[in-house]
Amino acid sequence: MEKKSEMEQLTEDQISVIREITQVDKLVEDLKLGKVNGCYLKAFRTMDLIQKGVQGCSWKSAQDLIAIFTCLGDLLSKADPVERVPTNMILRILKGIRDEYVTASGKKPGSKSTNFDTEESLTKMMISDDAVIHDYTQPLTDLKENILDYLNELDSELETSIENIAAKSSEQITSGQVILTTGKSKSVEAFLKYAAKTMTFQVIVAESEPSGNGTELANKLAEAGISTQLIPDSAIFAIMPRVNKVIIGTHSVMANGGLKAISGSYALAYAAKNHSVPLTVCTPIFKITPNYLISHDQVAFNKFVSPHQVLQFNEAPYATETEVVNPVFDYVPPELVNGFVTNWGFYTPSYVYRLLSELYHRKDYLS
Repeated sequence: MEKKSEMEQLTEDQISVIREITQVDKLVEDLKLGKVNGCYLKAFRTMDLIQKGVQGCSWKSAQDLIAIFTCLGDLLSKADPVERVPTNMILRILKGIRDEYVTASGKKPGSKSTNFDTEESLTKMMISDDAVIHDYTQPLTDLKENILDYLNELDSELETSIENIAAKSSEQITSGQVILTTGKSKSVEAFLKYAAKTMTFQVIVAESEPSGNGTELANKLAEAGISTQLIPDSAIFAIMPRVNKVIIGTHSVMANGGLKAISGSYALAYAAKNHSVPLTVCTPIFKITPNYLISHDQVAFNKFVSPHQVLQFNEAPYATETEVVNPVFDYVPPELVNGFVTNWGFYTPSYVYRLLSELYHRKDYLS
């Protein structure tokens, strides 16, 4: 398979160089131990590794760099198979390397890529794969500078992603509405605070037990002067008729437009659908992942934490025959989602397939 052949091109020197320069072992250890909290921090930590890798690693061609970052992506993926943000960042960089190579080589007269159009339609991109250059071994003088410029643009995009999402709040919220949310999300918090600058509305926050993250969000919104009401998760269905819109965050967006969101999100989305209340998801573009939930495989999809939050240890002797499962995430199918507010714009779940073609090269995740 192509990914394997790229991995085989790595020498021991290259592996040792990337481990030393990018400090990948530190991030791998932190991911394994759960010391990196929050998708944004994971994205920034991964970007830091990538920038150090491009600047410090010994590479001569795009093929060398693709092999190095494929190795890095494999290490990060194995460190925490459930966490997709670091892998998404690596895949996006691989796409950027391929695009910058095509652009740089296209400047040369007689190059095979002179007529390559990077803005082709999705149909052409899928059926004309044979016309795309597969040999990235040609050294190009401007390649490193172009890739570093691309990384700087991507870094700026990450830094401003929350602000860009929040700036679109006026398109989704109107004065006097009742908004329902759950859990704790930086994007949703910024989204609601930005909207509160120009309009008045009420926010209802579900507690999101057993983590109780909703309580923290409710306190922050109340401190910002937003009319906020905290309710138990059991009251979501009963209060839904009063709600005008549901706005939540998500851990990641699946390839079919479904969500991997905090536990309890499915019940919330189902209640919203039952009462015909639109559900909008605030998410930065880097959370879109080219993965599917296959046959509801919760072992590969989910993360399970201590059941102590659900059943206290001092109560365990009275429930010796009980198996307690405490999942971190819920799968929310795309038919329960109305749209995504991203730092790029507003998209429906059916458009996610197109975003995947813009974000990632299919050879990097299908091989």
